[in-house]
Amino acid sequence: MIVPFLWMILTSFKSLNEVNSFSWLPDRIALMNYVDALRAAPFAMYFRNSLIVVVGQTIPVLLLSTAAGYALAQLPLRGSRGILTCFIILLIVPFQVLIVPLFLVVRRIPLAGGNDILGQGGTGWLNTWAALIVPFISAPLFTFLARQFFVSLPAELADAARVDGVSEIGIFVRIMAPLATPAFVTITLFNVESAWNGFIWPLVATSSESLRPLQFGLATFAQGQGSVQWPFLMAMSALATLPMILLFVFGQRYFIAGMATSGIKG
Repeated sequence: MIVPFLWMILTSFKSLNEVNSFSWLPDRIALMNYVDALRAAPFAMYFRNSLIVVVGQTIPVLLLSTAAGYALAQLPLRGSRGILTCFIILLIVPFQVLIVPLFLVVRRIPLAGGNDILGQGGTGWLNTWAALIVPFISAPLFTFLARQFFVSLPAELADAARVDGVSEIGIFVRIMAPLATPAFVTITLFNVESAWNGFIWPLVATSSESLRPLQFGLATFAQGQGSVQWPFLMAMSALATLPMILLFVFGQRYFIAGMATSGIKG
């Protein structure tokens, strides 16, 4: 598993001539590859765009998915079992199946992008930040994970707070949410990884380079050159991978606790 990452890092320090022949170690460490790669394409803008998408998706996901999971786990909702079944069914639907209907929904947003009240005549949210963020501000997987974690918490905590007159929002924010740190970290890790590595949907929903996220920028950089400049591409790929590695390293303890707790309660 480590070998591809090691190869990527070592290649990022090689000269353009060295990549034409096989060798593990570079003859001379070319640190300027990282600087030259940033100049060869607007990677700084791609990094910024990915960061905007990650933050724009993750904050609403944490608020909406965890609140929905708490409601399904702790509130006496009529039909909660049926709602949970719908979420479980949605887990088996691959995203590729949703691309066309999601594109049509985004394209026909009323009063956006020149559309009329019926969603006709314009482009809707296409080629906007809203197209990259709004469709992913919640997800069945994250709601399911949150619900599974809140089920594992003692219901007596919420009941005692209700007796003291605490509202359901207060119970969620002041009592349940602090206990659900592993679930929050798990959802954050999953969503950040998905948003950071997003490629297919930005390819469909955007056409402006100013909105391209990092993975799309890497792909177009590789395809747009007369000959692929592998050291530059590997340098930017290494930088693109580094945030995810650091995120999982620092959140590993909570991630394992969240997955273990979310998976054992029905």
